[in-house]
Amino acid sequence: MRVRGDLDLDAARPLEQGLRTALGSSVNGVDLDLSGVGFCDCSALNVLIAARHRALAEGKTMELRASAPTVDRVLDLTGTRSLLAGPDGATEWGGDGEALRELRVEVVQLRRAMQTRPVIDLARGILMASFGLGSEEAWRVLVTASQHANTKLHHLAQDIVSTAEGGEPREQLRDQLAAAVARVRAESA
Repeated sequence: MRVRGDLDLDAARPLEQGLRTALGSSVNGVDLDLSGVGFCDCSALNVLIAARHRALAEGKTMELRASAPTVDRVLDLTGTRSLLAGPDGATEWGGDGEALRELRVEVVQLRRAMQTRPVIDLARGILMASFGLGSEEAWRVLVTASQHANTKLHHLAQDIVSTAEGGEPREQLRDQLAAAVARVRAESA
């Protein structure tokens, strides 16, 4: 995302909306180019840091790749450069930075997987107990149902766990799971 102009109190809200949109439409994260910024104050810095925290909470990256001297001064004065720097501490494009960026994205993806693992394991256990499936069969049911429903596996797992905790099962969820169980049992037979 390239940002130009002055980043002050008046620009804070549009900057926040732009970063929110960029993060929402990104799979892995956002690279920031602030080399076209003529002025930067602490209100804009607060928006950048909040967006960085939001990105991390979503399992994404947000890195400052290029910056103008005005931005550098604010980052240096506040000691916040490391919060927005890439994994190697650099804020410039090129070199080995791409390999390090790929590693950072992989780390973020692994963190996201570790966060969703417990709910997926619970859902597997629920499927094993409910349908008399083995561990591998329960995994294949989750994957099959997720693919056919075009739903992320951890969202499907959360729906299963919520239903087991007393929530009302959605009819679509029941149908998807029943079809997936039938497919997996047919494949196993």
